[in-house]
Amino acid sequence: MLYTVLYMAATRTQIYLSAEQRRRLEARRKRERKSLAAVVREAVDAYLGQPTTDAQRILDETFGALPDLEVAPRSEWRKRERRLGLRG
Repeated sequence: MLYTVLYMAATRTQIYLSAEQRRRLEARRKRERKSLAAVVREAVDAYLGQPTTDAQRILDETFGALPDLEVAPRSEWRKRERRLGLRG
């Protein structure tokens, strides 16, 4: 999949982070397989209320993420709901 990131010309900015903030950003960066800069830009966009993603991109990126997932038939869901007292 090829995605084009549309950002205006970037401006280098230095910030100070606490050790905890840096640890959490690094964990997220690894989990999402992104650069630290990308994670920080997304966090800033979220804080400023500017959406960085759209539903189609999210669907495209996660399609096939659980290829071996087996889901029980709906009839089994109903049996479990009854057993748990969630359905009469």
